[in-house]
Amino acid sequence: MKKILIAFAAMAFIATLAFTVGDPLTIGSTMPKADLKMKDVSGKDVSMKDAVKENGVLVMFSCNTCPYVVKNQERTLAISEYAIKKKMGVIILNSNEAYRGNEDSYDAMKAYAKDQGYQWNYVVDKDHVVADAFGANRTPECFLFDKNLKLVYHGAIDDSPSDVSAVKRNHLQVAIDEMAAGKDVSVKESRSVGCSIKRKS
Repeated sequence: MKKILIAFAAMAFIATLAFTVGDPLTIGSTMPKADLKMKDVSGKDVSMKDAVKENGVLVMFSCNTCPYVVKNQERTLAISEYAIKKKMGVIILNSNEAYRGNEDSYDAMKAYAKDQGYQWNYVVDKDHVVADAFGANRTPECFLFDKNLKLVYHGAIDDSPSDVSAVKRNHLQVAIDEMAAGKDVSVKESRSVGCSIKRKS
């Protein structure tokens, strides 16, 4: 019995290694894979650089069904609309390659974006290439870049991903305001809480 338990523990450890990515981008890093074209729900191929507006761009890793994404749906819509008002682009990436044949298929993404009323790009991060380059691990997880494609904020939308009624600080909104005003972002990183990105084994 002990040998069986040890074997299972070893298998679990190996499985963990298979899904491990590098450390997340450090603040001040230049956006990797900026020119990589990805398939948008509109049918067009777009890159993150294509989405950049006058004051920068918000890159968010998300999906269709993660319970934390569902809890944050209204907040995702609100902060995306807010970013656009502040002359920033928005692009949401679905990196769940292991679920691509099911609830995170391209057709499911199109239906989800239509249901949510997305007015911004929602793209397929094929083989989670961009998520790997960013060191992204959660849905939702946010990366805010300035107009020069330098990372100024990484983390959660706010300080209470699990309970909107308990929000005390809207990290991402404050970062957007500060960046738009030409100020240094005061809180540059926060902890993303959500489902793991479903990478291929």
